[in-house]
Amino acid sequence: MRLISWNVNGLRAICNKGFKDIFEDFNADIFCIQETKLQEGQIDLNFEGYKSYFNYAERKGYSGTAIYTKKEPINVTYGIGIEEHDKEGRVITLEFEEYYFIVCYTPNSGRELVRLEYRQEWEDCFREYLKSLDKVKPVILCGDLNVAHKEIDLKNPKTNRHSAGFTDEERNKMTALLECGFIDTFRYLYPDKENAYTWWSYMFHAREKNVGWRIDYFIISDRIKNNLKNAYIFDNIMGSDHCPVGIDIDI
Repeated sequence: MRLISWNVNGLRAICNKGFKDIFEDFNADIFCIQETKLQEGQIDLNFEGYKSYFNYAERKGYSGTAIYTKKEPINVTYGIGIEEHDKEGRVITLEFEEYYFIVCYTPNSGRELVRLEYRQEWEDCFREYLKSLDKVKPVILCGDLNVAHKEIDLKNPKTNRHSAGFTDEERNKMTALLECGFIDTFRYLYPDKENAYTWWSYMFHAREKNVGWRIDYFIISDRIKNNLKNAYIFDNIMGSDHCPVGIDIDI
């Protein structure tokens, strides 16, 4: 299977930047989107052969996730079952016979880390949610997880130690998740690959200079790591401040 994830930074906006052609060129089995910035009824975007599922934030023009899948799931859930965390449209879970597939758009800690405390609570609850699913069947998680886990995962680690997405607290939460029986697919296959980024600031020609961060992931249950065939960062695809990421996996 070819699985793709992309934070599009506004689904309506990226539809004016060739999104439909990009989507069709990937021909993915599952294609996930973060930061749709939509309310229900604001877009009619269908692709032949795909079922689609959207989770909308209560706040207009904010957050939101979507999944397009060729194979129809046996069950679909929205959120993680905790009202406090389910108002921003951040999680969709598809249950298939062999595995769970989850798209996530993790909350950003924000400027001056104003949401760092909330982010910590979210991380703990989301990790427990994933662990509960993993007890039943293997998990495939993708999305913008808003953290560069290791120093290799961003261009300037020394000057960003207290920046949202690279605080010790956020990085430790990613470590805690991986220690629960999950792997970061890209680093599993390419542990030493440098200058591999998925997000770039719009300022200072950051993308042109490849001054970026790797904050978009595919995380899978450790017990299916041998099914993993490859992991990708499609940094040549434009249209958002993020680029798509993907994996090939047999399951």
